[in-house]
Amino acid sequence: MAKKKKRKKGRKLATYNKTKLKKAVLGILYDQPSKSVNYKQVASQLGIHDAETRMLINVVLQELYDDEYLDLIARGKYRLKSRGGYVIGSVDLQPQGFAYINSSEVDSPVLVSSRNLNHAMQDDKVRVLLYAHRKKHDIEGEVIEIIERAKSVFVGTVSISGDYCFFIPSGKVGFDIFIPWEKRNKAKNGQKAVAKILDWPQHAKNPFGEIVDVLGDTGDNDAEMHAILAEFDLPYRFPEKVDKVAEKIPLEIPEEEINVRRDMRGVVTFTIDPADAKDFDDALSFRDLGKNQFEVGVHIADVTHYVKPNSLIDDEAYDRATSVYLVDRVVPMLPERLSNGVCSLRPNEDKLCFSAIFKINENAEVLHQWFGKTVIHSNRRFTYEEAQQVIETGEGDLNKEILNLNNLALKLRENRFKAGSIAFDRIEIKFNIDETGKPLSVYFKEAKESNNLIEEFMLLANKKVAELIGNPEGNKNPKTFVYRIHDKPDIEKLESFNYFIHRFGYGIQLVTPRMISDSLNKLLKNVKGKKEQDVIENLAIRTMAKAEYSTRNIGHYGLSFEYYTHFTSPIRRYPDVMVHRLLERYLEGGRSVNAQKFEEMCRHSSDMETRAANAERTSIKYKQVEFMQDHIGEIYKGVISGITDWGIYVELDNKIEGMIPIRELDDDFYVFDEKNYALVGKHSHKKYQLGDDLQVKIWRTNLERKQLDLKLASINGDWI
Repeated sequence: MAKKKKRKKGRKLATYNKTKLKKAVLGILYDQPSKSVNYKQVASQLGIHDAETRMLINVVLQELYDDEYLDLIARGKYRLKSRGGYVIGSVDLQPQGFAYINSSEVDSPVLVSSRNLNHAMQDDKVRVLLYAHRKKHDIEGEVIEIIERAKSVFVGTVSISGDYCFFIPSGKVGFDIFIPWEKRNKAKNGQKAVAKILDWPQHAKNPFGEIVDVLGDTGDNDAEMHAILAEFDLPYRFPEKVDKVAEKIPLEIPEEEINVRRDMRGVVTFTIDPADAKDFDDALSFRDLGKNQFEVGVHIADVTHYVKPNSLIDDEAYDRATSVYLVDRVVPMLPERLSNGVCSLRPNEDKLCFSAIFKINENAEVLHQWFGKTVIHSNRRFTYEEAQQVIETGEGDLNKEILNLNNLALKLRENRFKAGSIAFDRIEIKFNIDETGKPLSVYFKEAKESNNLIEEFMLLANKKVAELIGNPEGNKNPKTFVYRIHDKPDIEKLESFNYFIHRFGYGIQLVTPRMISDSLNKLLKNVKGKKEQDVIENLAIRTMAKAEYSTRNIGHYGLSFEYYTHFTSPIRRYPDVMVHRLLERYLEGGRSVNAQKFEEMCRHSSDMETRAANAERTSIKYKQVEFMQDHIGEIYKGVISGITDWGIYVELDNKIEGMIPIRELDDDFYVFDEKNYALVGKHSHKKYQLGDDLQVKIWRTNLERKQLDLKLASINGDWI
């Protein structure tokens, strides 16, 4: 067993990030609930004088209004909604059956017992009545209203016994669903399926539901991958009517369309993509202008030419918001006819594009830029490996163009890091998979110069498009646009991180955001190749805020860009489709669009991106566990990658992560020391700490839970 120690509060950050600022603003309004305030008054009360944070206050007030914490009294004036002893938050179910309600309105989560959840489920948005303070817990309450359900359908396993049918949901659900016999949709015992709740009477222990889709037999690869998608409410097939509409879109480009576009077909153009890619949504063109000046074209598939607003395909693309990249497949945002055919920038075919064309000097400085509709003709399709071969040898197809572009990319990258961009270069774990989906081996993929070449020019295009609309000359009120934003990191997380890395002899400077990014880059460089590299890199990433989409620009901290958007992947990201439409509208002199509508679309896109990322991680975890089924009983070297009050996470030397359940540490009673990322024996003072070397035995696997359990073999080389 483990007991969680309380952490002392860290010092207050002089410059706020958005999360901290929300709590500070709510604190001010709770102290004066009847008073209305604007951003200037809030800034004055918080002692904030810098323009950047004052602008952030305005963004925070708008978001608190969107989230129904505030009322809008007049333009720019807000007042706290009257709630009495209630808070609104999201449900985080615990394995023991109770839940914590996470809310911005209180400093710590609200504890709700299982009997007081009143059918609330994981991630539901709920209203909670707060109880009077009790000694045992800081805050306790009861769910009195479910404002918004997080899930409408569930994925799980069918369990049939006699004439009774139950559905056992996967994940953190906490109940089974009773399925009336006539509602089982011919599902068989043990099959993977998708179920929907139809009714949940107030005093019934279990909800009543129906099976809406049978995915297949448990263990079948397609059934398991579809189950992962369904678990995160992601689609796994296109409606037939959408595919039928897509099939009618012609591949041929009418001559009249070519005539109204900038013709780039005579300029050397190529794509660089992964070897297994089929949707090529970006291409580069290169032309040497002489006098150490170059023309570089960033050409992006013109999806919006084919996908019109409010059309059947557009509605489906918006609902999906992103392509999903599982371990063994891509679930595209657009039908295959578009993603792999009509819009894909395949070699030796004329294609319609929306392009950013730059005149650049030898120092990678942009001298002139142009944005508009083009027609291109890709001369060559490179894989990253083929392009890397040209970079390393100087020989091969289009070697002059690739080498020149690589030199410019290296300078763009150098300048970006000098400006404060953070260098998170992660190694990806990949699997060689047979035709049935079974993982045969594990390998690692690391970004090389060919990857960076493409990345730098995509970043340049995204940045310049955002600057064009977000920072128009002489206009203090830019038109509504879609930005990719990234908040400053949380100071308390950074202080905790800094405390931890001191044990390895490292440290970061926390005085200003720029000093944080500079010292982080130095740290990431210094840990390269060290045994503690993965642990420190993973922990550093966890201290960062999450990037998201918004019409309210606060800049991109990780890239150190004041303006940034996503323009370069409309085949696989709906925000890029939004950006293309807005850019075309504004280049033609159109009026600004409705900010509230586009902010809602941004929120939806951010939410779907999170779901897709979670599904991708879950599919990788599934394959990791499946791969390790053939290695039970074997001993592996590893490093402690995570410490919780329920177990020790260990990253093996093949990058696969498993867990030693805390109940297996039966030689003492262990206390979770959150500040030091450690479990400490109460009597022996034996310590298991993040970054420690271990040797572990593969104990057991559970594919249903995607769980790999380990047993301890040795710690820091000493066998136990």
